[in-house]
Amino acid sequence: MDFNQWFQDFLQRSLDFIPHLIFGLIIFGLSLYLAVPAARWAGRVAKKRLEDASLVDVIMKITRWAVIITGTIVALEQVNFNVTGFVAGLGIAGLTIGFALQDITRNFIAGLILMTRKPFKAGDTVLISGYTGKVVNINTRDTILRTFDGEVVIMPNMNVFSTAITNQSDLPDSRRTVRIRVEYNEDITIASQKILQAIKEVEGVLADPAASVMAEELGNNEITLVARFWLNQTTHNPLEVHSNVVRAIKETVEREHINIPHPVQMVRLTDG
Repeated sequence: MDFNQWFQDFLQRSLDFIPHLIFGLIIFGLSLYLAVPAARWAGRVAKKRLEDASLVDVIMKITRWAVIITGTIVALEQVNFNVTGFVAGLGIAGLTIGFALQDITRNFIAGLILMTRKPFKAGDTVLISGYTGKVVNINTRDTILRTFDGEVVIMPNMNVFSTAITNQSDLPDSRRTVRIRVEYNEDITIASQKILQAIKEVEGVLADPAASVMAEELGNNEITLVARFWLNQTTHNPLEVHSNVVRAIKETVEREHINIPHPVQMVRLTDG
C-alpha cells in the first residue's frame, strides 16, 4: 500500500471516528454536569426517610459516582472501547488491590452498618473500647468521639462495630456510688439517715429512683456504708454532681461528728 492510499484510509477512519469521539465527550460532560443535581435529589429524598445526616451524605456520594461511572462507560462505548474486557481486567487487578485495601473496605462496610442500625448518633454519650465521650461525627471510615477530658478520639468503624457499645444517652438516668467507712462505735442507722439526707439535698440528684445508704461490709475496725444515687446525665454533669455529693457527705460527717477511721480513706469513687 502506497503512502497516498494509507493517508486516505487514515483520513477516512479519522473522519468516521471524530463524530463518535464528540458524542462520547458530550455524554461524559453531561454525566459530570448531572452528577451533582442527581446527588442533591437523592439527598432530598433520603432526608424524608432517614434521620442520620451521615447516611444521607453517603447516599449522595454513591449517587454522584454512579452517574459519573455510568456516563463514562456509555461514553467509552461510543469510541468502540472494549468495556467488557477492561472490566474483566479490573476484576483480576481488583483482587490484588482488594487485599491491599481490605481494611478500608471493612471500615466502609462497618460504617454503613453502623449508620443503618444506629446504635448511636451524633451528640450521644457513649462508652466504646474504654473511651467515654460525645459522638462528634460518624462517617464511612471512622467514628469520632470527644471525651470529657477534651480529647478527640478517632476510632476505625471496624473496631467500633466489633466491640461492645454502651449508649448512655438512650437511658439518661445514671447511677453513681460512693463508699464511706464508719467506725464500729457509731450508730449506723443514724449515720446512714444523716448521710442520705445530705445526698438528697444536692442539686442534680434524682428523687426517683430514690437515693439509698446501706451497710455493705464489716471490716477490722469499721463498717463500710455504700451510698447510691441517680442523676440525669443529659441535664447535669455526672462528675460535678458526684463531686458535690462527696463534698456534702464530708461536711455532714464533720458537722455531725461521725467517727471515721484514720488515716482518712473515706471515699472510693465507682460507677455502678
